[in-house]
Amino acid sequence: MSKSYDLVVFGNIVLPEGVLYDSAIGIKDGRIETIGRIGENGLPAAKVIRAEGSFVLPGAVDAHVHCYSSVDEGFHTASKSAAAGGVTTIIEMPYDATGMICTLEAFEQKRVLLEQQSIVDMAMLVTIHKQDGYEHIRELAQAGACGFKVSMFNTDSFRFPRIDDGQLLDSFAVIAETGCPVGVHAENDEIVHRYIDKYKSEGNNPRAHGWSRPKVSESVAALTAMELAYETGVKLHLYHCTYPRIFQLADYFRSLGAKITAETCTHYLTLSEDDMPRLKAKGKINPPLRTEQDKDGLWELARKGAIDMITSDHAPWLTDRKSDADIFKNASGAPGVEHLLPIIYSEGVAKGKLALTDLVRMLCQRPAEVFGLGHRKGRLSEGYDADIAIIDPSVSWIMDERELHSSAGWSAYNGMSMQGKVSHTIVRGKLVYEAGAIVGKAGHGKFVRAEHSV
Repeated sequence: MSKSYDLVVFGNIVLPEGVLYDSAIGIKDGRIETIGRIGENGLPAAKVIRAEGSFVLPGAVDAHVHCYSSVDEGFHTASKSAAAGGVTTIIEMPYDATGMICTLEAFEQKRVLLEQQSIVDMAMLVTIHKQDGYEHIRELAQAGACGFKVSMFNTDSFRFPRIDDGQLLDSFAVIAETGCPVGVHAENDEIVHRYIDKYKSEGNNPRAHGWSRPKVSESVAALTAMELAYETGVKLHLYHCTYPRIFQLADYFRSLGAKITAETCTHYLTLSEDDMPRLKAKGKINPPLRTEQDKDGLWELARKGAIDMITSDHAPWLTDRKSDADIFKNASGAPGVEHLLPIIYSEGVAKGKLALTDLVRMLCQRPAEVFGLGHRKGRLSEGYDADIAIIDPSVSWIMDERELHSSAGWSAYNGMSMQGKVSHTIVRGKLVYEAGAIVGKAGHGKFVRAEHSV
């Protein structure tokens, strides 16, 4: 008697090493049990998804999401956006409107909340207290945090403060003992604040945001962080790198033996400083959009394998935080988790800039590996969680911000012509998005405990 599965998915299966065409995935109890070509009788299953002609991908792992920077968003809304965009695991940032996640008590309270509200799975980053964070580092790592996030720029003294270089050195040494990575927001505080003062009188020009945060403010901070990582042996991750030089510097430090990974974001690959007069505050993101040449250079590095991952840096502010005529008086950040997979497929794979395996490496496999989730997330493999995104490559469509799920209600990509559309999203064997509709329920999403080795 042949085995019966809970769900079988037919299609072109995208594995790390290539595409297995006209094949099937058999799923049982939320896990992948078999992958391969099938005989005439197929695989018996309670439910079958026939996606012939479509690409069956591992669900994306978005390693840079702020669900609670804006209290209007939250886990439920952000996870609906994720599900609609083929993201099956969110790595949640620790900088909430209500304060930092830097103690075990705050961590556990947020973990309970996510398991009540989320549709997709989530891992959680934590941070350190500006004054005294060392006592909490080990217990937060033991509680399953996937990593630490610190900022070298003082975005907000209450919820997103700068950690000075001396405390970074001490903290990196302790974090290194846990095996967790530590990620940095790399912008030099002194340069940026000086240059904001320098250009604040030109705030009616949206380009002034970029002028106030020159490239060197990013490279100087990244170099400091990498030197500290080299000294302490910590696993360092560089968030939202905006131009090629940062990746070249990271490659140099890796050649010395430092443990460095680096990401870029959807917006740095698809938008540039030339879009600021059109986007105005909707294009205000930290660090800022760079040049068209930088954008092209990032695609080339992605194709060569020099970029570890691409993330969304989802930060969904309502329009009232993005409407001031003075660019400096607006919040920084944009909604993005719903855009990540569709845009990188459309702008990268469909246009021949990336192979499908490149997309899987940067959006699925590497984020899971770097943040301690690689034992169950990030690839289609027997024994792994059945997290799947299906893309129909034949569908052409226009990005319409009115159809998106974030509380923000707007998109920097509104009106963009797209090729390839997510048709299904599956989290641990359960459909959460199908045929344009959210079908997952709050509470299906689970906290994913990270597993790190020193």
